[in-house]
Amino acid sequence: MPYIQLKTTAAVSDEKRYALKAAFGKAIENFPGKTESWLMVNIEDGKKMWFRGDNSADTAMVDVELLGSVSPDGSSRMTAELCEILHKMLGIAPDRVYVKYTGYQHWGWNGGNF
Repeated sequence: MPYIQLKTTAAVSDEKRYALKAAFGKAIENFPGKTESWLMVNIEDGKKMWFRGDNSADTAMVDVELLGSVSPDGSSRMTAELCEILHKMLGIAPDRVYVKYTGYQHWGWNGGNF
C-alpha cells in the first residue's frame, strides 16, 4: 500500500517515467513488507518550483506514503536511494531534493480498508 509522488521542475520523457517507476519499485523495498506489487507512482514534471528562493536548477519533491509506521532506518536508506535515482536519471542534485514520509493507520482499497 505504498504511494510515491514525484513533483519536479525537470522534463521527464516516457522512457524515463518507466525507468523511474521501476527504480522506485525497487527502492520501496527499504521498508519491510513493501514491494512494487502494491506500489502506486505519480510523476508530475515541468512544475514551477523554487528552492531556497532559486529556480535556476532542477528541483524535486518526493512524497512517500505508507500503511503503517515509517521506520527511521527505512526512511534514511530510502532518502539516499531516491536522491541517487533522481541524480542519475534526471540530473537533479541531491541538495535540491526534499523527501517527505507519512505513515497511515488506515488505507482503503477495493471498497474496503486494510
